[in-house]
Amino acid sequence: MGPFMGQSKGYKILTVGLVFLVWVLYFQMSWPDSTVPRPPAPRPVSRSASESTESPSLLDSLPQELANLTHLLYWPLTPEDEGDFLASTSPQASTYHLRGPAQTSYALRGYLEAILIARDHRGRPKTHGGDLFRAQLLGPDLKAGLPGDVQDLENGTYLLSFPLLWAGKAQVQVRLIHSSEAVGVLRRIWREKRATVDFVGYFRGPTGTEETVICNVDPQSTGTRRPTCQYRDVDSGELWFCAQPSTLPCSSLVGHSSGRYLKVTTPQDEALLAGKVTDKVLPQGISPIQVRMAAPGNSSLALSARPPCHPGLPATKPSGFYHQEVWHSLSCSSRSFPTVDSILGCLAGHVVHMMGDSTLRQWWEYLRDKVPSLKPMDLHATYQTGPLMAVETTRNIVLHWRAHSWPLRSLRTPVASLHSVARELGGLAGGPHTVVVLGLGAHFTTFPPSIFARRLAGIRAAVAALLAREPRTLVVIKLANTGYKSVYGSDWLTLQVNRLLRAAFADLRVAFVDAWEMTSSLAVPDNIHPGRLIVGNEVDLLLSFVCPT
Repeated sequence: MGPFMGQSKGYKILTVGLVFLVWVLYFQMSWPDSTVPRPPAPRPVSRSASESTESPSLLDSLPQELANLTHLLYWPLTPEDEGDFLASTSPQASTYHLRGPAQTSYALRGYLEAILIARDHRGRPKTHGGDLFRAQLLGPDLKAGLPGDVQDLENGTYLLSFPLLWAGKAQVQVRLIHSSEAVGVLRRIWREKRATVDFVGYFRGPTGTEETVICNVDPQSTGTRRPTCQYRDVDSGELWFCAQPSTLPCSSLVGHSSGRYLKVTTPQDEALLAGKVTDKVLPQGISPIQVRMAAPGNSSLALSARPPCHPGLPATKPSGFYHQEVWHSLSCSSRSFPTVDSILGCLAGHVVHMMGDSTLRQWWEYLRDKVPSLKPMDLHATYQTGPLMAVETTRNIVLHWRAHSWPLRSLRTPVASLHSVARELGGLAGGPHTVVVLGLGAHFTTFPPSIFARRLAGIRAAVAALLAREPRTLVVIKLANTGYKSVYGSDWLTLQVNRLLRAAFADLRVAFVDAWEMTSSLAVPDNIHPGRLIVGNEVDLLLSFVCPT
């Protein structure tokens, strides 16, 4: 028996929380190649009476013997090519073929494997890895699809693997999302830039006088050499900075909105990220295959016995697949909720708190539109940040949605509406009829990974405390969608954010909805805000955790 086997559950949660916090602190100080900038030089910081007097600088002294967990974001390095575009990976010249001889048909529950050879624009095989390829197995006639596994062998070749989960025709499709050289650009910018966007703060005085200034996650990114205003959330410790207005006090901040996308690329960078080489389908390398059932009369789907959906399930690879436009989870027996009555029956007596970005707001809107008796009470519907609420009085159902706090790209919205997720979680009693859904990621790809890691540390601690005081609370983590392809929100950046999300909550009894795979498994164009088909399947998986049987 290990030394901790007899400890209480609360002690374990505390221990794990400390481990994650240690990781975050180490992450801030020890990310390779100086991902996290050095602490800013001292400068005057104006603070209102309610603000903290703590320094905004990162902690600058940590034991070097702390365990290195930065392997979570490992990605093969790209050798320097001195800006030679022709040496970058070409989607037209790269090819793939079956790993073994072709068969007349393939058995359900088997695997299809292929070898992909990356080539540059001169047609030469690459000798290093690091490309971001996406592979899919599609069944257009069956409205089916699943994500293939892409293993980077780091020598210019990639092993593609696809489980055969439906009987009938299937077709492999491979896309180059970003060349390894483009990933190198993204990684460098993510590593070196404090921010790739900025924000606007709106200040108003007692006589109606208004001033606007630049705000951001640290003083340097506000673009001012003058003093800055610091805002610290008393519950989560989250920090925000605005250039100090010339005539108004820091306490007069009343509004927030998106600002500019900052210029962070060179012409050479932009060539590597251009549309003609980004998110491009490779020439067809494998003919369509036929998958046969094991025996006549058997199921046409390879779905083994799975437990009911509940928090704490181990992740599967892939997490599921589509068939006839229905998502089938491979980790649990997910269900469909096609009718209004089935949704109402599941949610009866529940209060659902959704906190995150606009991709999670889509879930709230889907339920509002799908169930006419859910009456919106969204008094602040004119603001992108909410808060929004819908109620169904006969079944005692309440649905909440509100945006996470800054950094939030939005139209002008009241600062009073920007509540930190950690603060909201701290105000929930929880219980068997409370559902919490968190959807984070898309707004954090414009900052170094330490910004998201610090935010996750506070949210994770709040989730652990909520589950400790009321373990019957259902907490669901929605991973970030595919969709963005720019330097400000590339799929490569989203993939790293999802790795951090998985790691932050992996040891807690929470449920995951793998929106990354659910938005990248069908033959439809990527969209950060997917259509009703995908959103409906995501909500069905959420409801499968609320009502597993």
